[in-house]
Amino acid sequence: MQLVQVTDTHLAAAAGGTLLGMDTDRSLLSVLEALGRVHPAPDALLATGDLADAGAPGAYERLQSYLDAATPRHFWLPGNHDDRATMVAVAGEARLPRELRLGVWQVLMLDSQIPGQVGGRLGDEELARLEAGLEAAAGAGLFTLVCLHHQPVPVGCAWLDEQRVADADRLFAVLERFPGARGLLWGHVHQALERDRNGLKLLCTPSTCVQFKPGQSDFAVDDEAPGFRWLALSPDGGIDSGVTRVPVDLPVDLESRGYQ
Repeated sequence: MQLVQVTDTHLAAAAGGTLLGMDTDRSLLSVLEALGRVHPAPDALLATGDLADAGAPGAYERLQSYLDAATPRHFWLPGNHDDRATMVAVAGEARLPRELRLGVWQVLMLDSQIPGQVGGRLGDEELARLEAGLEAAAGAGLFTLVCLHHQPVPVGCAWLDEQRVADADRLFAVLERFPGARGLLWGHVHQALERDRNGLKLLCTPSTCVQFKPGQSDFAVDDEAPGFRWLALSPDGGIDSGVTRVPVDLPVDLESRGYQ
């Protein structure tokens, strides 16, 4: 199965809005254009949160039109900047599924948003949904890719690591009981990362707009290009994945020390 991930699009209420000086509509469209050239017909496109910069309906309406042009099979998660109710009102419940089944693969979409807060948490309900999903996958002989918005592990930036999933220990306690769980995929940190945790592939992906500089104690903007992630899910449970960067000729404020 061929999947692609875009994340942290940060679309403003109206087209032409910017994040740290970068036009986020134009950067997303550049990323989607590049994606379409190399992955024109993915089995699914996963949009993993912070899709709107402030939960505006207009942002989700434009996002839906942009992603519809890329593939009809796109699915969303909310991030800390999003408003889930508005996402559903604009795009419908089917755009925010709890589970996808793609051949011998199950994709579980977990909501790590804490409304009104920057950091993430899964909580009892999402963790119970995860456990039930993994039990069902084990019974059906499926492999599982788990997706969420916030990072469940430290990424090496002190300011970002304060925002990681607060109950990640409980998340991993569940995952470690199910050998069919093969991957954990997220966004939020505006960086690329690939690690292995006892056979579980850990993956995070650059934003389609502004990037955050790795290894920093305090907020810092990077000059890396936006990008997307591709994933090839094999019938034997393997995951092959990589990040494609898409250079854009758009300004960004590299001196910024934060944003709301």
